Amino acid sequence: MNTVLPPNKKRREEITIKYFELLDRHLAELISGVSIEMLELQDIANILCISQKHLIKIIQETSGNHPCHFYVQKILTCTKSLLANNELTISEIAQRLTYDPSNFTKFFKKYEGMSPSQFRQLQKAKSSP
Repeated sequence: MNTVLPPNKKRREEITIKYFELLDRHLAELISGVSIEMLELQDIANILCISQKHLIKIIQETSGNHPCHFYVQKILTCTKSLLANNELTISEIAQRLTYDPSNFTKFFKKYEGMSPSQFRQLQKAKSSP
């Protein structure tokens, strides 16, 4: 049986889904070089045709965390994938994600407890026989 959601709840879920799709697409565009500027939360809200305050409220209600939490997590996931891939230097990864290399290292270390180079070395050690 198909459950029909109330219009208000359905709209919240639609905004949440679009938010996550937009994050994924934007990060892919940054990594590929199609986009060269990191979107701010206000930019994302504008794209979704809602206020930033409303976006924050909806994402917190539907997902339990502030939208920035998920943005940071997706950036970290992309970063770890790029670091493990080993094709780009850490500086190139930072620049693709619109970070200054030294700020990028601080950002990564704050959330992962190690520098990007330490993470990369750990990944190399794990993949070596």
